[in-house]
Amino acid sequence: MLAYLLWALCAVVFFAIGIYAFAAKKAVSIYANIKEPPKVTDVRAYNRAVGVLWTVSGVIFLLLGLPLLTGQNSPLALISVFGVVFECIALIAGLVIVEQKYRRHH
Repeated sequence: MLAYLLWALCAVVFFAIGIYAFAAKKAVSIYANIKEPPKVTDVRAYNRAVGVLWTVSGVIFLLLGLPLLTGQNSPLALISVFGVVFECIALIAGLVIVEQKYRRHH
């Protein structure tokens, strides 16, 4: 149960990042340690797309943690582990696609 609560806390963080992106007035940076956000053509649409990616990722992350509730040493926990790997790859790919779509070309 404690493992799922910690898992759910991480999902809430993903969801909060998405809400922050929805509310941001300036383009949000999708990578850590980037001092300058990307130059985009439509800030509102870009932030909305990034927000959707993060909130959906948070929901999927929360659902992937459900097998942790089946008990200690359950083989279903592998669904959580491998599911998160594929979810993170999909999230990164989605963020790259969104950035390329809205990037302002000089």
